[in-house]
Amino acid sequence: MIGSAEISLVRAESHWTGRFVAMACPCEVLIEDCAEDLARAVLGAVAEHAWRIERKFSRYRTDNIVHRINTSNGRATLVDAETARLLDFAATLTKLSDGGFDITSGVLRKAWTFDGGNRVPTQAQIDALLRDVGWHKALWDRTTMQLRLQPGMQIDFGGIGKEYAVDAAARIADAIAPGLSCLINFGGDIAVVNARRDGESWNIGIESVDRPGVAARTVQLARGALATSGDSRRFVLHRGCRYSHILDARTGWPVNEAPRSITVGAATCTQAGTLTTLAMLAGVRAQELLEAGGSTYWLQ
Repeated sequence: MIGSAEISLVRAESHWTGRFVAMACPCEVLIEDCAEDLARAVLGAVAEHAWRIERKFSRYRTDNIVHRINTSNGRATLVDAETARLLDFAATLTKLSDGGFDITSGVLRKAWTFDGGNRVPTQAQIDALLRDVGWHKALWDRTTMQLRLQPGMQIDFGGIGKEYAVDAAARIADAIAPGLSCLINFGGDIAVVNARRDGESWNIGIESVDRPGVAARTVQLARGALATSGDSRRFVLHRGCRYSHILDARTGWPVNEAPRSITVGAATCTQAGTLTTLAMLAGVRAQELLEAGGSTYWLQ
């Protein structure tokens, strides 16, 4: 367990603000005014949940289910119910995106480094990696996962894990403090559980694509969720062309002509993240897709 010294809790006029780091991103929990011991209980439970998800599903660890699947050498790996739900969701998102989203596409990071530099891989490098990409090349039967056709295949839950973690954290917060309004923010993926007693909304800034750390606009959220995807911090700039970190698993290249940033509002963070992903993968048709679905969204 990560020590409590890595959690901070401070009180503002009308709420508590708790902070910690998990899943390689800053995490924040805003809790409407309540007793300090209750605020600490909510924050501690949410932080431990986030760290548990990181331990279980991070591709960087060698002691979890993802590592066992990725090093199975073609053998079937038995998975637990929580992992099965994530795999089912990944399969659904792959189908909805016509293969644009694919949890086996994480191997493309061997070719791409979105650190603001100028290095772009060759088509030959991408083609070599694409041989190990494709959900249809894996065998998933609701209890076992088998990367059976390509020895270099891997899975990576990075594209869906935070949204899942946010929604689960919101349920945990509500179970500990029923009816208390809390805002869960894991690196810009946000959920609000319960309306505030004072009738006010939580104010959420959407980061400017040109000025990281500065809000381009403020959204008021009483309950529900927001998810944002954009290239303000992760990109490649090559010969005047900006390449987003959003990769199309079918081509191995960043999505072409997509908005710089898409924020979507929905009932849950998972729903918001799904719509954001599908819109980004639609490229120039992003706004058309969001409008057709009646989504609440903000583009930059």
